[in-house]
Amino acid sequence: MAGSGELTAGAVALQRFGLGPKPGQGEAFRAQIRERLLAEIAAGGVAQPAGVPFSGTVEIGKALFAFEDQEKREREARRIAAATPAQDGQQGMQMAEAPPQAQPAGPQNQTAPAKPPNEPALPYRTYRDEVKARVDLALAAETGFGERLVMFWSNHFCIGATKSNIGRIMAGAYEREAIRPHVFGRFEDLLIAAESHPAMLDFLDNRQSIGPNSPAGRRQGRGLNENLAREIMELHTLGVSGGYSQADVTNLARILTGWTMAGRDGRLGFPGSFIFNPGQHEPGAAPLLGRDYAQPDLAQGVAALTDLAHQPATAHFIATKLVRHFVADDPPPQRVEALAAAFRDSEGDLRAVYRALIGSDDVWRAPATKIRSPQEFLLASYRALSRKPDFGQVIGPVGVMGQPFWQPPGPNGYADSNAAWASAEGLKTRVDVAAGWGRQAAGSVADPRVLADDILGPLLSPETKQAVARAESKPQAIALLLMSPEFQRR
Repeated sequence: MAGSGELTAGAVALQRFGLGPKPGQGEAFRAQIRERLLAEIAAGGVAQPAGVPFSGTVEIGKALFAFEDQEKREREARRIAAATPAQDGQQGMQMAEAPPQAQPAGPQNQTAPAKPPNEPALPYRTYRDEVKARVDLALAAETGFGERLVMFWSNHFCIGATKSNIGRIMAGAYEREAIRPHVFGRFEDLLIAAESHPAMLDFLDNRQSIGPNSPAGRRQGRGLNENLAREIMELHTLGVSGGYSQADVTNLARILTGWTMAGRDGRLGFPGSFIFNPGQHEPGAAPLLGRDYAQPDLAQGVAALTDLAHQPATAHFIATKLVRHFVADDPPPQRVEALAAAFRDSEGDLRAVYRALIGSDDVWRAPATKIRSPQEFLLASYRALSRKPDFGQVIGPVGVMGQPFWQPPGPNGYADSNAAWASAEGLKTRVDVAAGWGRQAAGSVADPRVLADDILGPLLSPETKQAVARAESKPQAIALLLMSPEFQRR
């Protein structure tokens, strides 16, 4: 039989490494939590969301270009109608009844999916459905460890859904295609998948980056855009103190020219998919971090990213971010070094890094000091309350709390510190959100006192237990449970 210390550690672990407990995950579950987490690592994969509107970027690109072409035709029709007044009533009737001119066949003139009445446009509709599918999957997960890792890496390699139609409609597909398949794999594969995805190439403007001496550069007089190269080195691999120079940024930008997205004409690939365009690629070898890269075409960029993935600075940077996320805002140096060593020794095998995290007794004993982010708070609350929210019940709360899905304020993603989420205004907003959830769940929660004991178990303090018991109403009792220090911290 598990001792009280083991059960307490298991209860902390469900919150520290996962998305929080669900009703019925009692002592036996808590006693086995380390084994369950290690089993998730050994299994080596995370599920994909079900019921998404498009299978991937190929379908999305086709639908997006058809949508934009349809919008363009409708705008032109409205412009012509506004600029061409009817000569008389009969002519106006004839114009209104005239059938639209036939459009020539081709990828650019495919019909966009019909918009249901009172529904938003296709990009936002797709974003909505992707968010809902993602949340449903997180709520169904047993521990939520894999989903937490998806959230961590999606924020590390973040894109912005509000920058463009491409970002909006592809945000979910980006996470499904570039992040999820590699969460338990090798970092170099995750890095290459993220940097080559059309959503990332659009977000960080690599579609506008053209080698000055490439055929396209000489013809158009255009040059480099260094955004993607800079963020790869500063935010995705080496870190700001990783030992690179401005010349390295410029040279990596040269190496990555030609990494772009197929256009609506489908000339170089399926519209919306990743392609390498040799006509935009800067010719010749390029030095990077003291090494020359002279591989042909796409292979040059793959080689450069692979080497960046294996730099010691990358191992330390990734280890620091993981420990900060799962343990403390001020990452313990010895734990950072342990994860960095696992990263280096395994050549970037992320499963080895996670085992170094989960297998550390000092990580399990560390006090619960991290405040759940708004997204984590939402998912933990709906798991605890056995709720299945609709899109409005998801996007509304995370929006007012400041962390809508796939909409970070910049390429460095959402902040991962208590200072970002535990301000006076932020906590006040949480109280309001928790009060709303308390009202929504009051009809389905039989006894908040029983729920508090079930969800928090050995973490339930006498103060929280008393506050829930003395609440003036069931909604208030539920809100007090959700806002308790034991529930807010992980």
